[in-house]
Amino acid sequence: MKKILLLEDDMALHETVKDFLEAQDYEVLSSYDGEDASEKAYEHNFDLLLLDVNVPKLSGFELLHELRERQNQTPAIFITSLNGIADLENGYDSGCDDYIKKPFALKELQLRVETLLKREFYHNKSEEIALSNGCSFDAINDTLKQNDTPISLANKELKLLKLFLQHKNELIDHEVIENRLWEYNEISSESAVRTYIKHLRQILGKDSIVSIKKSGYKFIHK
Repeated sequence: MKKILLLEDDMALHETVKDFLEAQDYEVLSSYDGEDASEKAYEHNFDLLLLDVNVPKLSGFELLHELRERQNQTPAIFITSLNGIADLENGYDSGCDDYIKKPFALKELQLRVETLLKREFYHNKSEEIALSNGCSFDAINDTLKQNDTPISLANKELKLLKLFLQHKNELIDHEVIENRLWEYNEISSESAVRTYIKHLRQILGKDSIVSIKKSGYKFIHK
């Protein structure tokens, strides 16, 4: 189940959007001001951010700029009544991925959410990402396959694999891995990460994930 942070201070619109998204099988966490949304974004790993701009305490623009500076790259859609070119430019400059103007149809919101979530792996045009050892990853259904046979992964193994696929051939440091795999109220474990890495190497090949001493890991994708 994909997890969405909804920041909207209009109570009626908030409840309408929340109920609609939950009916589409999304998990939705609510915020009504920017500071609370900032705390929730720190405490949870979200798949998508839906952010109103003109909200109390911290605007949507300020919030997303702050999150991007914290290296939080969660896809974000602004929901706003602002419609000037300068506002649009400000929104994209702060790091958003899409923009939907009020009033909007719920079906339009659904399409934008679904489209953005499908772009999780650098706008990959295919649903299947080819990997080594006869493996592929179904980016739509979050399924790892080997010779077309689905392979079961633990929840955190799946999160780790997706992180690697989003940052192919890049060094991912230990802190980023810990922040992605564990929620704020969980205790991270380096030994658990090593176990997940070992399992993924067994599936994808021992040279698929390189350990960079005292720094992190790099997923090799040719």
